[in-house]
Amino acid sequence: MPIRLGLLLALAFGAFVAYLAAVNPGHIRVAVGPNLAYDLPLMVLVVGAFFAGASLSLLVMLLRDVRRSVREYRPARAVRRAEGTGELFQREPEPRLASLRATRDLTASTGSWADALEVQERLVSLAGEGERSAELGWLAGIHYELGKAALAGARFAEARRHFTEALKADRAFLPAYVALGDAWEQSGDQREAFRTWKRAAEEVAPAPVLLRRIEQVYRAEGRPTQMIALYRDALARAPHELALAFSLGRVYFELEMLDEAADQFQKVEVQAPDLAPLHAFLGAIYERRGQPADAFEEYRRALRLARGFDWPHRCSACGAEHTGWQDRCPRCGRWNTSKG
Repeated sequence: MPIRLGLLLALAFGAFVAYLAAVNPGHIRVAVGPNLAYDLPLMVLVVGAFFAGASLSLLVMLLRDVRRSVREYRPARAVRRAEGTGELFQREPEPRLASLRATRDLTASTGSWADALEVQERLVSLAGEGERSAELGWLAGIHYELGKAALAGARFAEARRHFTEALKADRAFLPAYVALGDAWEQSGDQREAFRTWKRAAEEVAPAPVLLRRIEQVYRAEGRPTQMIALYRDALARAPHELALAFSLGRVYFELEMLDEAADQFQKVEVQAPDLAPLHAFLGAIYERRGQPADAFEEYRRALRLARGFDWPHRCSACGAEHTGWQDRCPRCGRWNTSKG
């Protein structure tokens, strides 16, 4: 409202009050204590009551707006940063996404995945052709982390939605397939969990982490033949994957097929003689066969080589080694890089 108009209205209201006071000269006696009272003009009380009510209403509205602003501040902050940076980039002849990525990295490092998601969606929309694949990988990872948090809180539908969004961003995002099946299983739908893992193993990659979950279903159903066929078929598709060959030997061992297990482990030993888990299993086989000297030698080799008795994995991004499959590398923080 212009200042002159405000002053004009204030003067008009003052003149109106003065007129009312002139034509209503009555007074009212107001007691403010046992022996203290004042005679006040009637219009003073009317106008005072009006202003008191207006001030109270204004205070209530102000408090409500402050509470809403505090509640909406955090998500709005990330959006404003993203939009502001995006407008800046649009004004530049060769836009760079450094600021948005720094904001994304900061929110991700603090576990503020919802804020990171808003920024990352903006990054994907601005990414050039050569950058789009990497940004979609980040989008998949952020959806995956949101899905994990929802799964931990037993919010199964929300978890499945985030895992599905992760797979829309990156069809080869293995951790999302694993977790999507876990979400179905934990919500009580074992059939859909099995279908999720089986489809991923057949259409994406016969990864041991998927096959192990499928194997556990077959084991629970008492289907040992299917357990063996699972790894044989996977090994036929990827004959050079030693992790699959080792897993087939492990299944033979657990089914008490000791001769088949020994043959399988010895085939793996030709290509990877210094794997501690391999010699631990061979030692157990010799022990069960009643060959203590051979068992002792294999156990000794396993202990000498041991940094852990799980199949070793390596991050394809930074080269860090870790025991067992990891959904995200502990060193570089990249998802879907754990290779056996």
